Amino acid sequence: MATARAAWGRDVEVFAALGHGRSYGAHSLFLGRRLPGILESGLWRQLASLPPAPTRGLITDVGNDILYGFPAERIVAWVEEAVDRLQRITDDVILTDLPLASIGRLSAAKFLLFRSVIVPRCRLSLEQVAGVAGRVNDGLCALATARGLSLRHLREDWYGVDPIHIRPPLWRPAWREILLGDAEGAAVGEASHREGLRLYFMRPERRWLLGREQITPQRGVRLKAGARIWLY
Repeated sequence: MATARAAWGRDVEVFAALGHGRSYGAHSLFLGRRLPGILESGLWRQLASLPPAPTRGLITDVGNDILYGFPAERIVAWVEEAVDRLQRITDDVILTDLPLASIGRLSAAKFLLFRSVIVPRCRLSLEQVAGVAGRVNDGLCALATARGLSLRHLREDWYGVDPIHIRPPLWRPAWREILLGDAEGAAVGEASHREGLRLYFMRPERRWLLGREQITPQRGVRLKAGARIWLY
């Protein structure tokens, strides 16, 4: 949010479908919170209802579905469907690859610990996950070429012990590069801890918490420092 605000001003609007462990095509469960797949979310209905405006699309965090056991071909097909929907709205779409180098540094013991904490139902081995990740990454690169997408490489040095989440001290430079490319002189976004907490605990349009469905109509939360966000 801070990067978008710095790049495009206080009136920038962000429409997002995200969440820890979010799947593109299936429901996902994380610590008692269930979310619908991104393709099933209300994001697309909302985007279709908006008047034309300069828009940049971002597709990222594709690897969650690997740990849910979905084959590479299905994962890439889900991403392609998201591309189809975004390109009906804008030709300016960014796609990130997978942090393969970070995954490659994992030992079997560290992978088992990571898998047990993040996706305890997963029974895939490190070799299986690495194999599917490689095929998904190849599919993403081919998709970017075929559809004219801007492909962003996730740098190995952005990651630490956690192989799939960017280290917090590097969030700002990483998101600047992901959203804006290598543009020199691009502003660095600034945000308060209070804003970060507000965004972290913001309710999406639809979720299940401990089995109970919660519906929260999205009207665009306006942040004190500028920008509005709708969360799906």
